[in-house]
Amino acid sequence: MLLQVHNIPKQHLVRILHFDKKVDSYLSYSVPVLGVQEAFDKRAELTFLDAREFDEYSVSHIPGSRYVGYDKFKIETIKDIPRDKKIVVYCSIGYRSEIVATKLKNAGYKNIYNLYGSLFEWANEGHDMADKNGKSTQKVHTFNKKWSEWVLNPALVKVWK
Repeated sequence: MLLQVHNIPKQHLVRILHFDKKVDSYLSYSVPVLGVQEAFDKRAELTFLDAREFDEYSVSHIPGSRYVGYDKFKIETIKDIPRDKKIVVYCSIGYRSEIVATKLKNAGYKNIYNLYGSLFEWANEGHDMADKNGKSTQKVHTFNKKWSEWVLNPALVKVWK
């Protein structure tokens, strides 16, 4: 996570650093990670896959991303994507997406990345999100109340259930 430390209250900076530590603790780095800002900057050349459950995806997702799920993910659902295409997989913080990305890597996909910090980091950095109708939203499905503490952007509405 790249931080611009100026003008960030100390309390907020501490939470950001804790989030970074939390994300790092869940990853095994079985596939390369891509930072949110780099993914955002290169989004036109990337295919984004959402590895959360459909109720999470319906609340908000990265615009243009494709729902693939986690519990019932099957490689066959992306057989139309060329194996050399740059693919970024994301979930809430990166744990589930790393597992799906590893499956893609093992199936012969060459340019697979796990989005570091995933949708929570995307949202925390203030990037656009879309709802199930493709409209802009400020809602983030946080999986549960406990995980909502990692959505740090005060402009966002946290949803779980």
